[in-house]
Amino acid sequence: MFLKNHRRWRLMVAILSLSLLTVMAGAAVAPALSVIQEYFNGEPAVIVKLIISMPALCIALTNLFFARLCRIFRAKTLTLIGLTMYVVFGCLAGACSNIYMVLVCRALLGVGVGIIMPMSTGLITYFFTKDKQDALMGYSSSMNMMGGVVATLIAGALAMVSWRLSFAVYLMGFVSIIPVAMWMPNEKIISDSRDKHEGGTFRKYYPYIISMFLLMLTFFNYPANFALECSNSGFVRSELVPVIMALMDIFGSFGGLIFSRLIRVLKGNMKYLAPMMFLCGYLCLEAAGNLILVLLGSFLVGAAIGAGVPFLISTASMEAGDKAAMTVIPALSVALYLAQFTTPIIIMTLQKALSEVHMPASSYAAAVLVSVLMIIWSSIFIKPHGKQ
Repeated sequence: MFLKNHRRWRLMVAILSLSLLTVMAGAAVAPALSVIQEYFNGEPAVIVKLIISMPALCIALTNLFFARLCRIFRAKTLTLIGLTMYVVFGCLAGACSNIYMVLVCRALLGVGVGIIMPMSTGLITYFFTKDKQDALMGYSSSMNMMGGVVATLIAGALAMVSWRLSFAVYLMGFVSIIPVAMWMPNEKIISDSRDKHEGGTFRKYYPYIISMFLLMLTFFNYPANFALECSNSGFVRSELVPVIMALMDIFGSFGGLIFSRLIRVLKGNMKYLAPMMFLCGYLCLEAAGNLILVLLGSFLVGAAIGAGVPFLISTASMEAGDKAAMTVIPALSVALYLAQFTTPIIIMTLQKALSEVHMPASSYAAAVLVSVLMIIWSSIFIKPHGKQ
């Protein structure tokens, strides 16, 4: 029994280590973007900004073909391919002096993360029983947020030396390569025969896919616009902005850590928790006239994403059963990264619409609207956790 538990613990470490690398993979070098812009000062600003958004687009595209990759490769082999691409192309971008070669490396980094992301949660549903999945999904979400904190702080420190050195943050991939290579079984998680239901993933799981898109759209408004909103407000000093944003990620990790407890307490009402916390958080940020409300709003936004992501993945996975890793989880990943890629466009469109009807038109006000939409969508379409 001890040996069996020991092996299960090592497998858990290997799978959860993947979660450190995923959600903020594209934005990890964001602290260096201004320095990169100075180096490529002859290039259009929109091209330089693609350094941050290009991985998200390629992650989403890769996830569309994830089931096919699972038919060709076994789990450990495919995961190691993704991790190798993460480290090699993540770091190689810093060695390029041509902006378009940097973007090629960033695109290939996105392909690597597009492999890692569904594995990081799909393998939980494949290898662990349902009674363990809630806690592990919460831990996975928590490690996502902590990975964002660590990567952002490391990249920011390295960028002070050189923008090229900031890309060395992707050496974090070795934190996962080693336990995956040592402890993950090399099983095939999908059969070679084509599932007759494949192709109807969106039709079957659209409530969760759209919910994930709305969830991440609401969340990514914060990292995309928080610094600008603080600059406009004038009462948050610029040196405090990265500290508050790092605290937001830490708050998010707490939401993941207590996810399984929240499920037991809230039960059927859990589906409202993240949308309501987003609503309250952005209302605090919109009304903020002092640092306390800014911190409270940041706490609520961080806690909302920390609890909301594992709820959607866990609930959708229970409905999908043992096919979750090849069906609904890649689809949720597509929604997540498409939201990351399109958030600036959607939020700016909502701000313009609000200004035309003479309402407050900050990015926070736009996020309040999306939060209300999330509440309505959840009440109509999302089943209580664990009910099929």
